[in-house]
Amino acid sequence: MEVSLSGPKVVVAKLKDSKVKRLGFSAPGFGYSGSNFVDLRRKCRVNWVGLKAIRAQVAVEKNNAPFRKEKVQSQTPVELLVGLPLDTVSKSNTINHEKAISAGLRALKLLGAYGVELPVFWAVVQPNSPHEFDWSAYLAVADMARCAGLRLRVSLNLNGCHRPNVMLPGWVLQAAETDPDILFKDKTGALHKDCLSFAVDELPVLQGRKPVEVFESLFRSFSSTFKDYFGSTITEITVSLGANGELRYPSFPPTTDSEFAGVGEFQCYDKYTLSQLKQAAESAGNPLWGLGGPHDASKYDESPNNSNFFKDQGGSWNTPYGDFFLSWYSQQLLNHGDRLLSIASNVFGDLPVQLSAKVPLLHHWHEMSSRPAELTAGFYNSAERDGYDAVTEMFAKYNCMMIIPGMDELGSNPESLLHQIKQACEKHGVQVSGENSALVKQGTDNFGKIKENVQAGLKAFTYQRMGADFFSPEHWPLFREFVRGMERSQLDADDLPEGNGGGVSLSADSEAGNNREMQAA
Repeated sequence: MEVSLSGPKVVVAKLKDSKVKRLGFSAPGFGYSGSNFVDLRRKCRVNWVGLKAIRAQVAVEKNNAPFRKEKVQSQTPVELLVGLPLDTVSKSNTINHEKAISAGLRALKLLGAYGVELPVFWAVVQPNSPHEFDWSAYLAVADMARCAGLRLRVSLNLNGCHRPNVMLPGWVLQAAETDPDILFKDKTGALHKDCLSFAVDELPVLQGRKPVEVFESLFRSFSSTFKDYFGSTITEITVSLGANGELRYPSFPPTTDSEFAGVGEFQCYDKYTLSQLKQAAESAGNPLWGLGGPHDASKYDESPNNSNFFKDQGGSWNTPYGDFFLSWYSQQLLNHGDRLLSIASNVFGDLPVQLSAKVPLLHHWHEMSSRPAELTAGFYNSAERDGYDAVTEMFAKYNCMMIIPGMDELGSNPESLLHQIKQACEKHGVQVSGENSALVKQGTDNFGKIKENVQAGLKAFTYQRMGADFFSPEHWPLFREFVRGMERSQLDADDLPEGNGGGVSLSADSEAGNNREMQAA
């Protein structure tokens, strides 16, 4: 049997013994028009009737299979989420590929996912003014997740993103045209147009308002608009603390993607950051240290050994000047993170949701004593100094869970750095969640590394991310096998047949999982 949906197509092919050969998106289709919004709540009720029947059958199949009680009791299930496409909501505030995403949500629920992650972009919600908000498309997606029976982790991105091409709000970029120094600037004068400088957090540079005031208004608007979803559907809010939604400087070259593996450059050349550096140098009794960043540091794509600053032997990083600059530079990052987490905690702290934020796994060049990629990103971490202790202490202060991308990275460097960060989290009692860095489409080594990391004490794991490649025949079967190897969430009691007696914890590698049928409602 083959079922197809009009528009952006999702196809489910049912084969012998109920095994799925392929469930995937067709070639990119048209977007979903906001002017013709359907009543998603009503539509979801209709689809849910068929979905409950399917899931009831899943429960019956599970009851007929051996129930491995000992394994369920001995392991704490990890919450498995899948990231929705970055362009789920377009720049014009409409839903892209609504039917395909809806069918994908139902497939994930049947597979046993706990929930999905929804990326929310500042520029989409507040494109024209600091006083106007439009959450309509994101509300519709929240309804889709709720009617599919999935929890929602919402990522509030205060930065831009090159893939898809969503930058900062237009009114913010207009302010940057008048005063380019509200954006990060490198030593050549190139601007990072997807992230405001941390030095302007508390300056009235946005139509007379401070960025921290604008962010607080955004958070409060989100809290008011989605109040009916907290606890039941929305269980986690991730706050962007810097470039790419992570706690870090935009040390990669402007317009680059997250696959950049170079050293990076220090970002301290806008006039506001330079002013703060100048004051710090004067207070330290060395005014000449405040003229700019290290003059002998490598360029973005250079080896750290091409210049003097990062060298393990005799490098300037390991001098009184280097210690002054790196201490100041990393403290500005911590100050920015503390300001935003303080606001988020004040707004969301009383809600039944988990607050979280991302810390990058910058393992490139981690074998060097200077750890150059971490230094340029704002983490004063070296062979002689733990740069993550103060970070995790800040997370603990606000009861914030730490999300670490890169759980699929292979090699000794990622493993060593991840161990260091997790040790710091354990010291301060900070919960840890994880993400993968790239879609795993070939082989099983990366999936094996994810499973190994997930089983090492993570509370949750978000697989990034849904889309055409995610449901491709090269990837989907591998992902299904990966899910079967993880502990499953409990099925909701109202999804089970009458007389079952409550929820049943499903193990992903159980026999019932092999007989599961997926259908598009």
